[in-house]
Amino acid sequence: NYFRRLAYDEILSGMLVLSQIRKKIKKIEKNPKVFENSLHKKIIKNFDFKLTQNQTDIINEINNDLCSYSKMFRLLQGDVGSGKTIVSLIAAANVIESGYQVAFMAPTEILTKQHFSLANKIYKNTKIKTNFLTGKSTYLERKKILHDLKNKKINILFGTHALFQKKTEFNNLGLIIIDEQHKFGVKQRMELSKKGGKNCDILVMSATPIPRTLIMTFYGDMDVSKLTEKPSY
Repeated sequence: NYFRRLAYDEILSGMLVLSQIRKKIKKIEKNPKVFENSLHKKIIKNFDFKLTQNQTDIINEINNDLCSYSKMFRLLQGDVGSGKTIVSLIAAANVIESGYQVAFMAPTEILTKQHFSLANKIYKNTKIKTNFLTGKSTYLERKKILHDLKNKKINILFGTHALFQKKTEFNNLGLIIIDEQHKFGVKQRMELSKKGGKNCDILVMSATPIPRTLIMTFYGDMDVSKLTEKPSY
């Protein structure tokens, strides 16, 4: 019984801490993103498949967050193949249309390259400028990327943890997307949020199935969107 009591106390204290963090986040006023969905529509037209109703609904939820005066802190949950990356890249396009830059972080170089390659396919008929930075980028590659980033010649930068080293300076960061969210703790989420400044929204993705009670315990500071429909592509 005392073990159960200790476990209960730990879960409760965690939920209370996250609840306070959530209140703090909701108090942060930001400038709303302003976009006409023209890029969004252009990208969708190029697809040789149709978005599911579930994906469309979640894109609308994210757009409402982006256009609000409160900072977005949202968890996007869905199995592998449920179309999370496509949803996040459409959100990124809307942020870019509103004049901001986007950082897309994944835990490994392989995953980073997969996202980068999908983005290049999705954005191919647009003027969105992409690039990627990892710990293995050469000194000259890194120097050029950091120069281009600071001078707004890159709209969306993909990378591993290298994205958030002190020397990496964005010109006007408006959205951070983090893949495989379970690899990052609450403290890291807060640090990334600070790096982006008050106008930077946060979207995190996880393919790990998380029961509702655990969502409250680990992600009580975030709004949650679930992709449940599998696309037909």
